[in-house]
Amino acid sequence: MKRNRWVILLLFMLPAAVSQLLWLNFAPLLTLIQKKYAVDELTANLLILVFPLVYVLVSVPAGYLTDKRGYKYAISLGAIVTAIFAVLRIYDTHFIFLLACQVGIAVGQPFIINGISKLVADWFSPSENALATGIGTLGMFVGMALGMGLAVPLDTALGFRGAMATFAAIAVLGALLFVFFVRENNTAPSESTVEMWRELKSLLQSKNLVLLFIIAFMALGYFNGLTSWLEQILTPNGVSSEAAGNAGAALIGGGILGAAIIPALSDLVRRRKPFLIVCCFIAGALTWPFCKSGENYSLYLLSALMGFFFLPGYALLLSATEEFAGKERAGSATGLLMLTGNAGGVVVGVTMDLVKVSPKDWTNAVYLLLATVALSLLLAIFVEESFHAKES
Repeated sequence: MKRNRWVILLLFMLPAAVSQLLWLNFAPLLTLIQKKYAVDELTANLLILVFPLVYVLVSVPAGYLTDKRGYKYAISLGAIVTAIFAVLRIYDTHFIFLLACQVGIAVGQPFIINGISKLVADWFSPSENALATGIGTLGMFVGMALGMGLAVPLDTALGFRGAMATFAAIAVLGALLFVFFVRENNTAPSESTVEMWRELKSLLQSKNLVLLFIIAFMALGYFNGLTSWLEQILTPNGVSSEAAGNAGAALIGGGILGAAIIPALSDLVRRRKPFLIVCCFIAGALTWPFCKSGENYSLYLLSALMGFFFLPGYALLLSATEEFAGKERAGSATGLLMLTGNAGGVVVGVTMDLVKVSPKDWTNAVYLLLATVALSLLLAIFVEESFHAKES
């Protein structure tokens, strides 16, 4: 009955990848954006920072809609909205227009991403939960890597509009494939009839879920802050914009490999907590040498190692959230997780710019990154094991 589950998961990966590609494709182009539109550093970075900000506003309604109307409906809606605004980005007449398009794409993102826990719970057994979630997040990581790795080469080869047109074509294709070929395995409506805010209040009464939400605030704040300001952090070390983009792609590339291995090991040993702790610890240990590296090959190696160990923690957080919340509330719980995570992305991203010593010295911002990952590690120690939560 579920023999098509891997195909369904693959089709989810397409719009998930597109949403991340369109988010981070401007990360290695910030210097170009500043020159092209005559804006300052922070204003240019709004093209990236707007995503976690919008996610905070839209995540809970998106998660609730996923529970009540189904993940096929919610993800399809998000993919269509994303494709429309991706096409509009081709007509980059003014920075405000480009920013408005980014806002539109950002609105679609939570409808796509919040559906993963519900989709996995619908098609996969609990013993495959983390593996399937890890593979599903591979699409997101692939999109991030493509956005950071292809932006500069495409801009060089095709110009700015040509690069935007290429990304738009990918967005339209991903939306069409998902809309026309994905179905839900269990189409029965949710048995829950409580109102949204009552349901959210119930979720917040779980100590373990609250700890996961705070970890998400710190961990996603760390990741969003690092990727948003990657070029500015590395440039003072003598790293070029293209090399910074390559480092970002290596970070995501390592995450792709890690997401295929670490969640599978988590399923095999039937534990989430130890792997979550390891992910936070190793990322914290590598942060300082990565941010201070100026030699390309060592930078790429450190970046890949950080990605391998840190990014699979995202899949583990999603799996643990679904296991603590249960299948019926997985969409709302994932929505809250992503809300707090993206709130962290806004807070950490903006604070990094405020605490930097100067445009050429981001040392204090790196200290902030270290603090967020250290706190994530501390909180992970106090979270209970989630694997058997639904069985108890």
